Amino acid sequence: MPAQAATMRARRGKAARPVLLVAIGLCVFGSPAYSQTGGGEKPSCVGNYDLRVGSQAHLLGDWCGERTRLEQRGVRFDFQYVSDTLWGFKSQQNSQFASWNRFRATVDIDFGKLAGQDGLYFHATGLTQGGGNLGLDLGLLTGPSSLVSFNTVRLDSWWIEKRWLDDRIAVRVGQFAGQDFYGNAQFGESFINGPMGYALGNLGTTFETANPFATPAAEIRIVPIDHLYLKSMVMAGDPSPLTSNPTGLVPTFRGNPVLVSEIGFTPGRNATSGTVDNVESRKGYSGLYQFGVAYNPGDFTAPLSPTPVSGNYLLYLKASQALWRADPKEARGLDAIFAIDWSPPNVNRNFMQLTAGLRFNEPLPLGFHNSISLGYVRNSLSSDFLPPGMVAWKTEHGVELNILLNYGPFLVQPVVQYYANVGGIGGRAVVAGFRTKIDF
Repeated sequence: MPAQAATMRARRGKAARPVLLVAIGLCVFGSPAYSQTGGGEKPSCVGNYDLRVGSQAHLLGDWCGERTRLEQRGVRFDFQYVSDTLWGFKSQQNSQFASWNRFRATVDIDFGKLAGQDGLYFHATGLTQGGGNLGLDLGLLTGPSSLVSFNTVRLDSWWIEKRWLDDRIAVRVGQFAGQDFYGNAQFGESFINGPMGYALGNLGTTFETANPFATPAAEIRIVPIDHLYLKSMVMAGDPSPLTSNPTGLVPTFRGNPVLVSEIGFTPGRNATSGTVDNVESRKGYSGLYQFGVAYNPGDFTAPLSPTPVSGNYLLYLKASQALWRADPKEARGLDAIFAIDWSPPNVNRNFMQLTAGLRFNEPLPLGFHNSISLGYVRNSLSSDFLPPGMVAWKTEHGVELNILLNYGPFLVQPVVQYYANVGGIGGRAVVAGFRTKIDF
């Protein structure tokens, strides 16, 4: 990975902003706005507000029916707090602690419902986040947390999208990150570590942008037949989007254009529904198989070349498949996932990454969504980047086991991770902790 990209993904953050206080404030001051039918009358829904948290998807409920009314008109708001709290233990080192906190607000508008403009959509999301980087503290190639990047308050992404022919053709223009859609993790909710919880960890070798530092971009997506799609995206490959556009409010065209393309096969589901992974999409024996390529035509430094190398690229292959279902029409059962990528080792230090995993959906008879997931991450380093006199790199291996418990608007996800050959040098590390999430 180029030095600036590696720094962005690894630099230790300052103390986290008080996003938890913001979340608490929303709970205290964000009570439902009851509509009034006349002066002095009581709110029409007094006594009907459902306080059974486990029965609702949002902590603040339906806003006395206003959330539902807005969604019926095509406007959807989402507010979410998520945090990773992790402890790390490395060979012959004292234990390390890091917490990362994020509060995100999102709005989606369907102009077909709102204004009769069928096939026209708008999306925007902003966040505040911050905390510590445990992966940097332990010297790992694999990020233990998929949330960690930089302390920031930023408009992450926005776009306008137009769809035609029953969603078989879609064009999107705005500001969005390549790694949110190309090389991203297929079972992201089910894992904590970076490559399996967000996206393959070395996609930044071509300056493919990552959440939350999106840059101006455009995409076209085509579904020629029910179970096959093709899509392609071009983005500004800004090597330092945090400094060139720190607020996300001023589109900045810096760096070379980065082109990413992907072809996907979706047995058991219609390709027009996208690649979403949730409880509903897991029903039956569905699968997803993807092949993609990212290319940056700019100049890159190669350690064995006296002059810059023109162009850099990365190839990836991903697959997920439902292996077994207790009931073919339901979600309970076993899923498998696999992903691998490769980039030229003469230009890229972490030139190959492999991930694989198993997920058991609804293993516990608890009456709410739960899963148990086992994942594996392998990082390979190029010998071209080996300092003189240093012994050969070792392959870093990482294993993760976690349990996801999702009760209404609350999610708790305890996790244990084990790493061998830390940083490609040697030694072992153990990480333990949990993820919490609240949907408001």
